[in-house]
Amino acid sequence: MAKALLVSPSYFIFFIFLIFSFTTIPVFGEEYSYVQSVNPKKMKMLREKVSHFKLYWHDLVNGSNATSITVIKAVNNTTPYFGMVNIIDNPLTVGPNLSSKTVGKAQGLYASTGQEDVEILMVMNFAFTDGKYNGSTFTVLGRNNVPAKVREMPIIGGSGLFRFARGYVLATTYELSNTGDANIEYNAYVIHY
Repeated sequence: MAKALLVSPSYFIFFIFLIFSFTTIPVFGEEYSYVQSVNPKKMKMLREKVSHFKLYWHDLVNGSNATSITVIKAVNNTTPYFGMVNIIDNPLTVGPNLSSKTVGKAQGLYASTGQEDVEILMVMNFAFTDGKYNGSTFTVLGRNNVPAKVREMPIIGGSGLFRFARGYVLATTYELSNTGDANIEYNAYVIHY
């Protein structure tokens, strides 16, 4: 008569765990096979620095040279223009006058999101066209509470010399015309490599 093999419950549980762990390893390994670690030095990410840019943003909504076009009108002509969306290609200059040296463009959109106050969502790239920053961009995405003297919005990324950028901008109204054209001073503090 054959003797029955007696296995303690703890050995049995360990044996079952061992079998199932080998069957799941290839699944987990394959699931994350698209991720690799990268050496920051190979990407020229040597040392972070902070740069301060003082620029003037010219939003021209009138005339044949308009740089800001309303693509969606306000809901029921409400004040403060709730629901209005503008697409922009605004010049960025080093001085407050439109005739100052242009160093780039602010390209993107803004949308009026406040039902009671003039609050807008800004989504734009500061695209540089001058000097060593030519071809580089950083992205501003945030809430602009227009009546406030100074408005702060985050910088959430960038390209070119601003890869992995982060920081913030401070926007101050420099001039607002009767026709709706705006000249805004932007002080941008960008952390980048």
